[in-house]
Amino acid sequence: MAQAAFAPEPAPQQAEPASQPTEPSFDVLRWRDEPWTAQLALDLLPETNGPKVEVLSGSVIVTPHAGYDHQDAELDLAYLLKQAARRAKLWLYLEANVVSGDDLFIPDIVILDVPGGGRTTMDIGHAVLLGEIVSPGNRRKDVIDRPREYAAVGVPFFLRVDLRNRVPTIALFELVEGEYRPVAAAAAGTRFVMRQPFEFSIDPADLLGEAAPDEDEEAPEEGEEDPAGQVDAEG
Repeated sequence: MAQAAFAPEPAPQQAEPASQPTEPSFDVLRWRDEPWTAQLALDLLPETNGPKVEVLSGSVIVTPHAGYDHQDAELDLAYLLKQAARRAKLWLYLEANVVSGDDLFIPDIVILDVPGGGRTTMDIGHAVLLGEIVSPGNRRKDVIDRPREYAAVGVPFFLRVDLRNRVPTIALFELVEGEYRPVAAAAAGTRFVMRQPFEFSIDPADLLGEAAPDEDEEAPEEGEEDPAGQVDAEG
């Protein structure tokens, strides 16, 4: 009797590689392990009004939004600084993309010598002043690392706002021989005055709103006298 011809078993199918995003997506952070550049981040990651997404030395750095004091100070300072900057024909932006080679920075305050209208990024060579508002979780970055990085590429001025213990301080540094040197500083209750790169002054105390009420405090009941000696009931 003829024997059946030998038929080899079919080779096991290989799993297809996970599909890669076809449009900008944060999913790319899960599968891409090569060094990042500013341009890759701009091409592959989506625009966001959420956390900051920066690139430094080949790594993507994602930073969540800072606290309410930070937001309060940033908005108030930017509003006042912007008016002074425009009088000097300079342009101020909040948390804008600044490219330095393969690095992508998003400083809290960006002051440029050209307008950024119509652009997504700006080369750091156009930055006249970069500012950081110190966050409790990023003190080293805001106080040491970022000033060093900005100085290394020749940004003329660096502005630092510190809100430690809710006592705001402002300090301005000028680039001299490759290092930032302080030229003006003030704490809440005194006047911060700078002359360069444009004239501007403010009491740092004006940068913070009211603190949230103590959670243990309870609103006075109707008809009960509150701490200010006023009665809540009408009449």
